[in-house]
Amino acid sequence: MSSDEWKSVRLGDLVSINSTSISTSYQYDVIEYIDTSSVTRNEFLPPQTMNLSDAPSRARRIVNHGDTILSTVRPIQRHFGFIRNPKPNTVVSTGFAVLTPKSINAEFLYYYLSQEPITNYLNSIAETSTTTFPAFRPEILSELEIEIPKDQATQSRIAGIFSTLDDKIELNRQTNATLEAIAQAIFKEWFVDFNYPGATGELVESELGPIPKGWRLSSLTSELNIVYGRNLPTTKLTAEGFPVFGGNGLLGFYKDYLYDEPQIIVSCRGAASGKVNQSLPKSFVTNNSLVFEIPKTSTITFPYLKFFCLNMDFRSFVSGSAQPQLTIDSLHQAKLLVPDSISVTRFSQVVSTIEIIRMENDTQSNHLATIRDELLPKLMNGDIKL
Repeated sequence: MSSDEWKSVRLGDLVSINSTSISTSYQYDVIEYIDTSSVTRNEFLPPQTMNLSDAPSRARRIVNHGDTILSTVRPIQRHFGFIRNPKPNTVVSTGFAVLTPKSINAEFLYYYLSQEPITNYLNSIAETSTTTFPAFRPEILSELEIEIPKDQATQSRIAGIFSTLDDKIELNRQTNATLEAIAQAIFKEWFVDFNYPGATGELVESELGPIPKGWRLSSLTSELNIVYGRNLPTTKLTAEGFPVFGGNGLLGFYKDYLYDEPQIIVSCRGAASGKVNQSLPKSFVTNNSLVFEIPKTSTITFPYLKFFCLNMDFRSFVSGSAQPQLTIDSLHQAKLLVPDSISVTRFSQVVSTIEIIRMENDTQSNHLATIRDELLPKLMNGDIKL
């Protein structure tokens, strides 16, 4: 694409920033709230439904379809996303800058701002902040000079390429959610309702109620090797390498990894404390998570442990209000149901196909994300012509 098909323009001339906030005349008593920790690289956790009167003071920014939200706090963590068809009562934290497009393709805007050089630039600004965490003023975005195609049709074609890749990644995520729900249902039928193959119906008393004869309850910490992940400053995260998992899931990438095989990890610091995640093969796990390592001599399998943990409320072991945390010591009281080895093995065999498909989908999504991230700067600066 020739240079005369592109133009340099001030971002503030293309978008409105934080244009709509809740006022005294706001019509909804209940809101769908999104905070900065709920969005990472356009992956959204479900919004928090709450009464407006109970909402935190930072729940102020109103968003609409086509808005881009970009965290002004710790931008290196890449808490940004594109708003699609939100409920009319959706509100985001004031920790976000909300960019509403005026004369730029909405999706193109999102993808342009998701580039690593933009993140690095905003992070360099944030490093001079005097707030508790590195942050930048939303107004700074207005002065950002960007180089874009002059016509929105070209912007739309470029955005469409990335949107297609992201749509496939989202489809994989939804498929995995369905597969996981199926495995969850099987787990509940076997290990909660005790309708497993070969069940005799004979139960014995335990600390937590009746369990099948031949099964036992044990301390979680005595059956597993529970350890903290390792410290990794966010400044060391990279755009490629081995996956890095923190308390809320995938954070980014790093040059090294800690575990060859996937691990069950549980968030241990902050608002997400008690949240269960699963890492990928060859991953790094930060010290915002506890790692539930299975000893080689154990009869417990990874699939069984995964769904047991997903069915356990670890939040009941969380302490601290200002800074919630889940410690290894607090888990000494947690119990693990240990079925007979035959039942555990059968369950693992049943769900193994589900796990294989799920892991293949995750691998494909990671590859698609790599392709997207490699194409992004080349299409955005005109190196690849459409």
